[in-house]
Amino acid sequence: MKNIAIIGSGSWGVALATYLSGNGNMVKIWSFNEEEKRMINEEKRCKFLPQVVIPDNIKCSTDFEEVIKDAEFILHVTPSKFTRETFKKYKQYVGNKPVIICSKGFEKETLKTLDEVIKEELPTVKIGVLSGPSHAEEVSIGIPTVLVVASKHDEVLELIQDTFISEKMRIYTSKDVKGVELGGALKNIIAFCAGVAAGIGLGDNSFAALITRGLSEISRLGVKLGGEKESFYGLSGLGDLIVTCLSEHSRNRKAGKLMGQGKTLEETKKEVGMVIESIDNIDVAYELGKKNDVYMPIIETVYQVIYENLEPKEAVKNLMTRERKSE
Repeated sequence: MKNIAIIGSGSWGVALATYLSGNGNMVKIWSFNEEEKRMINEEKRCKFLPQVVIPDNIKCSTDFEEVIKDAEFILHVTPSKFTRETFKKYKQYVGNKPVIICSKGFEKETLKTLDEVIKEELPTVKIGVLSGPSHAEEVSIGIPTVLVVASKHDEVLELIQDTFISEKMRIYTSKDVKGVELGGALKNIIAFCAGVAAGIGLGDNSFAALITRGLSEISRLGVKLGGEKESFYGLSGLGDLIVTCLSEHSRNRKAGKLMGQGKTLEETKKEVGMVIESIDNIDVAYELGKKNDVYMPIIETVYQVIYENLEPKEAVKNLMTRERKSE
């Protein structure tokens, strides 16, 4: 049995807590919201996962010190745009505890990955990244899931693999922190594109092409940013890309579908009702592509759909009629 701290009380934070508590661990969740704390502690439920009854060995608090003080490691599960702000508030309690990044995205203002953000705030911290095809709705009810944890520290890899692995979850390890993190962050954008494709009524041929060529784009950028190409064809790249592009559970796909059906950006955000990492990070990926001279026509085109009012059907036409090239 281990004591585990989870920073973030959204669907993924609660799903991880539910899974880990089922393995016999004591889990404390930090929430910024008193009402979410009350729901978890008193009603034993999470508004984002209505099918889940939260076990008694999960406690929620709005006090960072209370959540972290006895933990053996910390799972950071806040939306990417709140990572620095939140980490600044609890870094004084980290000590030698590893911080495992379970969020997927970038810091928009600096174009930094989340491991860079946390290392910038606390250079001595031991970081891991947990990623892969994993809808919270399925993990929380014990559907078999396979993930990858990446870290430069062998003891962190061993700790996370030992804690998580069971008949319901298999964990692989990797030393490629950058590649695993970038795969998880960039695939959300392609999932948004898949939603747009669904919204305008495209078919299986289109989805297959989008996933294949989208993977080619994100791997090109990811390698330029320091990731290993193999990681993008593993669980955090191809695996996560498939599940987010094709599943109705995906909020990124749902957001794209709504915009494909004619909703505005604000209407889409309101209807989804949760943070949409793809929308927060499309302009980051676009800027990183330009900065690093990486050819990314799909990401450039979806940027135009969101920020330059390009019609989705016209966007598809533009992609299909580009200059001919070899694969």
